Amino acid sequence: MVTQTINDFLTTKLPELSIAVIGDIMVDRYVFGDVGRISPEAPVPVNRVTDIREVLGGAANVASNLANLDCHVFLAGLAGNDEHSPLLQRLLKENGIDDSGVLYEDSRHTTTKMRILGARQQMLRLDFEEPRDIAKGEAKHIITWLEEKAKTGLDGIVISDYGKGVCTPQMLETILSIAREYNITTIVDPKGNDWTKYNGATFITPNVKELSERVGYAVANTDEAIVKAAKNVLTTVQLDYVVATRSAKGITVVGRTGKIWHSQATQQEVFDVSGAGDTVVAMIITAIAAGLTMRAALHVANGAAGIVVSKVGTYPIHRRELLELWRNVRQRRRRAVDFYDRHSMAQQIRQWQNDGDTVVFTNGCFDILHCGHISYLEAAAKLGDHLVVALNSDASVKRLKGEARPINNETDRATMMQALGFVSGVVFFDEDTPAELLSELRPNILVKGGDYTPENVIGGEYVDRVEILPFKDGYSTTGIIERIKALVKEGKL
Repeated sequence: MVTQTINDFLTTKLPELSIAVIGDIMVDRYVFGDVGRISPEAPVPVNRVTDIREVLGGAANVASNLANLDCHVFLAGLAGNDEHSPLLQRLLKENGIDDSGVLYEDSRHTTTKMRILGARQQMLRLDFEEPRDIAKGEAKHIITWLEEKAKTGLDGIVISDYGKGVCTPQMLETILSIAREYNITTIVDPKGNDWTKYNGATFITPNVKELSERVGYAVANTDEAIVKAAKNVLTTVQLDYVVATRSAKGITVVGRTGKIWHSQATQQEVFDVSGAGDTVVAMIITAIAAGLTMRAALHVANGAAGIVVSKVGTYPIHRRELLELWRNVRQRRRRAVDFYDRHSMAQQIRQWQNDGDTVVFTNGCFDILHCGHISYLEAAAKLGDHLVVALNSDASVKRLKGEARPINNETDRATMMQALGFVSGVVFFDEDTPAELLSELRPNILVKGGDYTPENVIGGEYVDRVEILPFKDGYSTTGIIERIKALVKEGKL
């Protein structure tokens, strides 16, 4: 079910989102070359340049990630009218980013970072910049711009703070106040150790080094240490979630309510971590804005980061890459048929619930799988993150339906059920009703079809709520069997 939810997010919801990005805008230049000798002039390697690549950096890289996810992206920040400015404007236009919030001024420099690489290894970085706090007039322009965008409708605001002057405490206070007024989710990529200036933000996304700087000691990259440090932050800063990016260890999220999520990294071969944090920021803000669970948001964020770190240099994630990634994930999951005994199913459900996921349960014989079943099960799966289907065993079906049933044995029925893709697990029960099974599994939602009412559903006391879904008219296993009998009687079969 997680992959089903993510697939819907990638195919349908991403292009509908409108996200504003505010922060320090940069241009990244990458000079690629081959190193084969030492200079005779000085003891330094000679890099024979083979290629130059220019991409958006800083807040603009976050905007680029969002734009390549096919979101509607609006960028605000400061840049200069200098030799780097035409490049910045061209890159923004090529990426389809609305730069109506960007001020291009003669008195400022366009922050540009040049990285020299030899044999895919970074040798040197040159920074062209002159950091200076945003002026009152500049701040007023951006705030007015943001208020107009908020009124027309924003799904999220990204604050990308690189310490270059845009994200002053006064500026941040106003931005976050507007976000609260219009109920807009916010996410901050922080800088420095004073995070009180981010009070009121929804998410903050430090890496381990940044988290260490905030708490004042070196935080080990272990689950326990990361959680402890994040909880320390939440006691002193008014945030809803700390999203700690942990390089090869993945991502950990700690919520103000005490909930904790860990998600392992997906990429084993890492060439360059440049921009990976920006990718995580883009994925978290869009996933949450689109209504995904935190667990699903982390799945997609880790998948995206895994693609980015396998590339050299700053690289914006593309929606087509994520669609392909999740298509492969879904195919792998479909090939795996997960049959559980009661104990194993109960353990798996506890794990899902501990991860913050919602588990949906339904049951039935599902003897001859037909369109009515598919429609019903698909609707049930959309109610949560994982759908568990409990199948009556062959013995149970015989007691309920007669000696001629089931037509398909329990193993075949389970295999067909799991092949649907949106089913997370299958478990059998021998009793006439699933009441005893439900008392052990304790899922979140119990789904039944037909003319039931929530009050008369057996086992309803063991779940958070009961949902009744209608069956599709004109479809039933009994009806199919009767039609076959009629055709046999008429000699047509």
